Amino acid sequence: MEPDLFVRRHTDFVLWRPRITTPPPRLVIGTFTAGNPPGLAGRNEIPLLPDGDLWSIPATDCGLTDGTVYHYWFEITDSCPYGHGGRLLRTDPFATTVDWRLLSPRLAPPYHGDDRWPAAVLKWRDGELRTCDPDGAEPPPVRPGRNLPPNHRTVYYKLPTTWARRSAEGGVELAVGSFADVLALVDADAAPVNLRGVAALEPGRAHLRELGVTTLELTPAADTWVTREWGYSTSHYTAPDHDLGLTGQSTSPAAQRTLADLVNGCHDAGIRFGYDAVMAFAQRDPYREINFLDFHVRHDAGDPEEQGRDGFGGDLFKYNFRTDGYDPVEGKEGPLRPARQFHKTAIAHWILQHGVDSIRIDSVNNVGSWDFIEQFTGYARSLHRQRTPDASEDRFLVVGEELAVPVDLVRQNRLDALWNERFLYLLRSALLGRAEEQTGSFEETVRQMIDCRRLGFTDGSQAVLYATSHDVQGLHKERLFRFFNNNGVWQTEQRIKLAFVCLLTAVGIPMILAGEEFADDHDLPIRHPEKQTDPVNYDRLADPWRRRVFDHVARLVRLRHEAEALSVNDTRFLHTDFTGGRRVLVWQRGRSADTPVVVIANFSDWSQGPGDEYVVPGWPATPPGQRWREVTQDRVVPPEWAGREWLPRWAAMVYTLEPA
Repeated sequence: MEPDLFVRRHTDFVLWRPRITTPPPRLVIGTFTAGNPPGLAGRNEIPLLPDGDLWSIPATDCGLTDGTVYHYWFEITDSCPYGHGGRLLRTDPFATTVDWRLLSPRLAPPYHGDDRWPAAVLKWRDGELRTCDPDGAEPPPVRPGRNLPPNHRTVYYKLPTTWARRSAEGGVELAVGSFADVLALVDADAAPVNLRGVAALEPGRAHLRELGVTTLELTPAADTWVTREWGYSTSHYTAPDHDLGLTGQSTSPAAQRTLADLVNGCHDAGIRFGYDAVMAFAQRDPYREINFLDFHVRHDAGDPEEQGRDGFGGDLFKYNFRTDGYDPVEGKEGPLRPARQFHKTAIAHWILQHGVDSIRIDSVNNVGSWDFIEQFTGYARSLHRQRTPDASEDRFLVVGEELAVPVDLVRQNRLDALWNERFLYLLRSALLGRAEEQTGSFEETVRQMIDCRRLGFTDGSQAVLYATSHDVQGLHKERLFRFFNNNGVWQTEQRIKLAFVCLLTAVGIPMILAGEEFADDHDLPIRHPEKQTDPVNYDRLADPWRRRVFDHVARLVRLRHEAEALSVNDTRFLHTDFTGGRRVLVWQRGRSADTPVVVIANFSDWSQGPGDEYVVPGWPATPPGQRWREVTQDRVVPPEWAGREWLPRWAAMVYTLEPA
């Protein structure tokens, strides 16, 4: 169940595939001492012993004291083709905790100040090396989820870890929202630690439960050398991010404990926890120096694996390089591709130890190896079955992000689902009353937006839909509020509400970028074409009109969970009207045996006044003993008004049946 390398790490310090082994690699270990700067007490240097390409030393041979926390590195010879060949201390590539407070010593020139790496952390207790935080606290076990929703009923919430809040001086402060702060969005009894004073996070509130979303996905939670921005610069693939473990005024990070608390809090609330994986490239990962050429593409050597791929300044992984040696997953000697087995080992740790319920593969096109993506998806699914044998297959997803939306990756079962970037452009064109350029007509724009099968998907669980992604730079990709303002639309409340009706009644898995549920704005300038980190500013929820947007979205999210009609693919358009300046479309979701959900959407300035009526031909009959409810305003519809209410401009109404 657990990869062989991690089984060995319970009792041994293990280094896999160092490239240069003369002189042999060594374990450098000691205990953390506070100070300015911190130091390593009781430093001990112990040669590792070879077993093929696995180098290790039993912990029992290292003179460790029971109950003591140790900080350590591996001393290796720099094998990076862009490096300088010196001896240096490097972080354990499979470290479960890293401590950026304690960096390896400065190296002599030509190395420079950035060539220092954090110590890995483990605790020796009862004859085992145990995962812990630097203060010695061991994380609680992750509990299985209770009543987690299936894929076709879940609503994702994509949460950047950089947040903003209003300052006392009237400006905006930026801060990193830790795992503990995120827990305050889920658990009404939890208190924020870095963002005290933000009403949405205070005890007694649980913003995500009020909203009703059922999958929480952070931007990458694995450790990065970059001070928290988006997190798409992964350095240490099996360690939660050091910065996200910093809690309040504490000087000792607690990433292990607080991440476990967050996942348990999500599972207790019926919320799935998603993991965002950066697998195409790494930034300053240990194998850059330990064994670059086995794991990474050398970009100046004409390597065919580089063709068509972009590392965005990082080191591309070499997924097709084949060699022989120890397999960290199976524990056997034989042929293998090191980069593939590295990432399979890493994801096993996140699934088995951290209990993640879905995976998003960032920039899957730049992974560039479709057979590996298929292997990875199958392996991740097998691990989920091992961890939660009673869970059904439709409570786990491996999703790829590729902005060109190559649906064949889903058809060929290489991925479970794709981000549907086309939805974003279809929706935003419709919200401006325009036909999206690839569709040829406004009607087809809306039809493709509402039913992803018109784009080649065969099931709604294969397409993740979003009105805004965390990539908020670029034409027509800003947050909705700013998008409308940039296009001369100042009365934004109605159109933002219309956007969420489309998102939450379409065929697919809806995803909400944190803050869009209350029409958040940008707190940092948008710079083109660079990627831009937009913090979430929960203080804006206090604005009355933004609160109305939130309540509107929350009602639709609840409907998404409850309505059987929205969990199936069946969709038909009952009516279209493009006369007299109108752009009115009516669609019905659900099978004939389901309680239908009917949407009337007006994508135009044409409007009626109160007391007028807009008659929808072919309105579904009202069964005996039932009545219609209009969801967005949470009101009962009198029988004589069903299918003939007045229709405001740039608005949508959502109807469903309930017992009378």
